[in-house]
Amino acid sequence: MRRSVAALGSTLFFFVGPGTVAGLVPWLLTRWHMRDLPLWAPMRLLGAAMIAAALVVIMQAFVRFVVEGFGTPVPVAAPDRLVVGGIYRHVRNPMYVALLTAILGQALLLAQPVLLLWALVVWLFFSTFVRLYEEPVLARRFGESYATYRRNVPAWWPRLSPWRGR
Repeated sequence: MRRSVAALGSTLFFFVGPGTVAGLVPWLLTRWHMRDLPLWAPMRLLGAAMIAAALVVIMQAFVRFVVEGFGTPVPVAAPDRLVVGGIYRHVRNPMYVALLTAILGQALLLAQPVLLLWALVVWLFFSTFVRLYEEPVLARRFGESYATYRRNVPAWWPRLSPWRGR
């Protein structure tokens, strides 16, 4: 896939996929209403920092799909190459981890426990999707390269030092 097509597809999916999971649904659940709790200001700051960090990671992951993988995060327009650079050297599922981090950050920022429940639902969906669909597809498509990557890079909890293999 050409990079320009991959970039356009990734941009559109960014608004549809992550925009729905970490934007539209949390808004529908909370209408961005900030509950007023005493002494909650440090939690709000932590939540805002989590959201900002998550946005950076999501954007880096999307860019990595285009420049390294020549594809998009959408399964029907998957990358031609196994994406293992950048943030993917620390964790295999940075987009999912970042989306969960953004939702948890929103829960803290807004002091909305309903978003904790939403994060749990999202995590259950992501983990099931990864285990039953993504991992088998990647194993078939990229063989030993993916097996080596999978052995060295954790799925959900980022490693502190980047994996140096390829």
